[in-house]
Amino acid sequence: MSYVSPLAAQHAKPDYDRALLWATILLLGFGLVMVYSASIAIAANDRHTGYQEAYFLVRQGVYVLVGLAAGFLAFQVPLKIWQEFAPWLFLAGILLLLVVLIPGIGREVNGSRRWLSLVVVNLQPSELMKLFAVMYAADYTVRKAAYMDNFKRGFLPMLIVMLLVGALLLREPDFGAFAVITAIAMSALFLGGLHWKQLAGLAVLLVVGFLLVIWTSPYRMQRVIGFMDPWADPFGKGYQLSHALIAFGRGEWFGVGLGGSVEKLFYLPEAHTDFLLAVIAEELGFAGVCAVLFMFSWVVLRAFQIGKQAEEEDEHFSALVAYGVAVWIGVQSIINMGVNMGMLPTKGLTLPLLSFGGSGIVANCIAIGVVMRVDWESRQKQRGYSV
Repeated sequence: MSYVSPLAAQHAKPDYDRALLWATILLLGFGLVMVYSASIAIAANDRHTGYQEAYFLVRQGVYVLVGLAAGFLAFQVPLKIWQEFAPWLFLAGILLLLVVLIPGIGREVNGSRRWLSLVVVNLQPSELMKLFAVMYAADYTVRKAAYMDNFKRGFLPMLIVMLLVGALLLREPDFGAFAVITAIAMSALFLGGLHWKQLAGLAVLLVVGFLLVIWTSPYRMQRVIGFMDPWADPFGKGYQLSHALIAFGRGEWFGVGLGGSVEKLFYLPEAHTDFLLAVIAEELGFAGVCAVLFMFSWVVLRAFQIGKQAEEEDEHFSALVAYGVAVWIGVQSIINMGVNMGMLPTKGLTLPLLSFGGSGIVANCIAIGVVMRVDWESRQKQRGYSV
């Protein structure tokens, strides 16, 4: 047995990406604080919460603990197992999207049927579908690598599958989740070698499709109109965005102080979920928003770097999974922040790892756990170990 000095052991390269782990923990911890701050007034005045101020804090704490446990378990699963079961996970996701649309089974809130009641908590299948889409897109791209230039054998099957998923998500409706899953699939196809002409054609088709969906849906059209000029109807279709912008304006450089938000006091709807960033901006100011941007940028950058590292080891499935998670978290964060700042129409998308919500937190933690597994396997191979 060879001897390793304590000094050498101290400076040995770790088996996992500590920076990614700590960035994730910081986001989860910061999210707990801000969810509590944003929800305390709502919880204290709602009979459904038992008038308990810490109602959402406790639930979010449980979600974080379950998410960390799920992420740890996901880290234990080899990537070859994820690849083997990727098509089956994707099929399970489609079945969940079908089940949630069945009246009496799917739970409807504010006109959207997106949740399945599990007695204690609600499951949102679209959040899990994002994870399953990452796995499926990576596996499909690897399996069809030789046919990426072939429209019929390489591109068309993925297009049909994504149109099916899109149709189910738009029936809920969940336009935001469809946009994120589309970005995941397109990035996997692009990185997998899809010809640029086919990718450009797909992009044009998607833009036309999104415009048609908006044009044929009155409530989506109202959201677009309200987003373009929220002050034209500040008590109607522009109400939510106008109050989010007021929160940003009140925060200025360093905010009004933690817990000092006025907009969260029944003015800004969904303050602890979709519009958590507006509360952060009001209480912690521009500095707080920049801190959130930095943490998300770091998570996305590390996921891309881990994917590149796996690609150098010729682990193409692992690389595409890491890239897919980076695109997922990056695109969803950008959409949520854009909505909060009035740069994009209102969408029902939460801020990953921060906003209140069990399904989203658990899915995000599993995704980070899988990315860390990609990194771990790459490091083991660099050291000459088999995984």
